[in-house]
Amino acid sequence: MLVRTSSFTVDLGENGYLIGFTDDYEYPAEMPFGWRCGPATDANAVVLTTTDTGPLQITIEVHDTPPAPETGDGWEPAEEISLRTDLPALHLATLESGDITDAWPDEEPPLTLPPAPDGSDWVRMRLYCHTDDPEPGIGDHGEHHLIQLWPAAPTRPVHPDITEEDRQARAEYAADQALAADDYTLTYPTQPK
Repeated sequence: MLVRTSSFTVDLGENGYLIGFTDDYEYPAEMPFGWRCGPATDANAVVLTTTDTGPLQITIEVHDTPPAPETGDGWEPAEEISLRTDLPALHLATLESGDITDAWPDEEPPLTLPPAPDGSDWVRMRLYCHTDDPEPGIGDHGEHHLIQLWPAAPTRPVHPDITEEDRQARAEYAADQALAADDYTLTYPTQPK
């Protein structure tokens, strides 16, 4: 049963957003190229968008049981992952170029989930996406995401198959992330006393 819904617009950065039950943000070690979402940590997901630096309409539904699948509005196939609830309220942050910015609207009250009947610290997240203009790019693409959350024990994710091109993009991103730390490491010579 639907417990609460919240709908608002977020101005995106260049690399999608993080959503989950933690405010301990860092750039994901892996990006889910070929999928819309994937785990950034156990407690939050990274969501890739078609829109680059533009508005995104997000609707978040909190349910106390698994909701029926959405069938209308031209949604892409749904994806699902499990998230651990490190914090009671849902957090949202945009991935800017080299920065992560809190994006939960100030006028929107915190969104919390009802406790799981079994006392579990896990929820299921189902993501639906729709864009009026499916070509990636800057500006308004008429993008809308529907996120459904409900208490549930962790289970396997649900995603479409990925291509070899997606695998290559994931490997390149992971290699770039590994190099990023090396790029900013400086070594200073020891000064004699």
